[in-house]
Amino acid sequence: MPAPLSGIRVVELASFVAAPAAGALMADLGAEVVKVEVPWGEIYRHSIPKHAGFDSDFPLAPHFQMDNRGKRSVALDLALPEAVAALQKLVARTDVFLTNMLPERLARLGLDPELLRKQRPELIVARLSGYGPKGPEANSPAFDYSTYWARTGFMDMLHEPDAPPAFQRPGMGDHSASLALVVGVLSALRQREAGAPGQIIDVALQHIGFYIVGNDAAMTLATGQTPPRHDRRAARNPLWNHYETQDERWLFLVMVESDRYWPAFARALEIDENDPRFSNAVARFRNNTALIQLLDARFAARPLEAWKAHLAKHRLIWAPVLTLAEAVNEEQAIAAGSFPTVKHPVAGDFRTIAPPLQMSGHALHGTTPAPALSADTEAVLRESGVSAEEIALLVAAAESATS
Repeated sequence: MPAPLSGIRVVELASFVAAPAAGALMADLGAEVVKVEVPWGEIYRHSIPKHAGFDSDFPLAPHFQMDNRGKRSVALDLALPEAVAALQKLVARTDVFLTNMLPERLARLGLDPELLRKQRPELIVARLSGYGPKGPEANSPAFDYSTYWARTGFMDMLHEPDAPPAFQRPGMGDHSASLALVVGVLSALRQREAGAPGQIIDVALQHIGFYIVGNDAAMTLATGQTPPRHDRRAARNPLWNHYETQDERWLFLVMVESDRYWPAFARALEIDENDPRFSNAVARFRNNTALIQLLDARFAARPLEAWKAHLAKHRLIWAPVLTLAEAVNEEQAIAAGSFPTVKHPVAGDFRTIAPPLQMSGHALHGTTPAPALSADTEAVLRESGVSAEEIALLVAAAESATS
């Protein structure tokens, strides 16, 4: 069957993670995605592993490759009026305009979403921002570190009471936001097929943070109180807690329904399941400190590998706390197809992250390389009705900007 987004064209004017990741997923689904970059390429493109502290000579930015796979690349210096006019022609012939530019900048480029939709009611505009299109910070720049993580309570909650705030890893909020953007675009395309006009889809990193931490945020909205932080030394449910092993590794028990699992768990840890201090969830809560101390001593008696072998014999919910290098080589993750191989003309073969879903009727491999910078500038501009003279000028200007 044809790809779900076959025949759909997307023009992406965006950098870094969230909006480009949405563009990559739309490319996975069969859309033609044209990425518009500055002539020297966005910083994300040049963020090779060595710059992030890895002891590696890998020549590409693997995360850029993941978030820009399958696209076409156009390089334009938008300081030039001719480049702005060319960009406007690209947008005039697209189904979806995907961007993370702030409203003020879009307006200066003649790409205000409301104006665009007056000119072409069928156009779908998908825009990613830090705080949304309304309010005093609508034009404030943001990263997910600041907006999704620090300003939603997320950062404050994810640390032990006597530890400093947790540091977010790159792209966590961005990749969450990318999924919301794609859901919005798909919904708008479906309505457009039914005869409705195009729409403006807005996704804000701050709101995505509230949504991802929604279980806690819903409690806070109803009670007006910040949730208590998890303290592993006094966990309300000791079977939902993490413990250190003999070799200074960790394992995570995740038995939320503790009464259901207590008999099997007690047998696995050689604890008297009928001990009145621990015989049910209420008793374990009241005596949580004593049980945690007991479990600390038990788990500290064996290394992690020994616990993995032992606990695998029992039907319990738990997980070893793996390093990322261990996790990407686990048999289950590999068998699930999480890490396909990209065959790159410059870097050779390397593994990457598969798209976040699979479809029985459309293969989503995620293995198409990201485009070389400006690889499609001339072809895309020609297809969009830009004259040969203007193309030559714009290409020369882009080359000059990088020399």
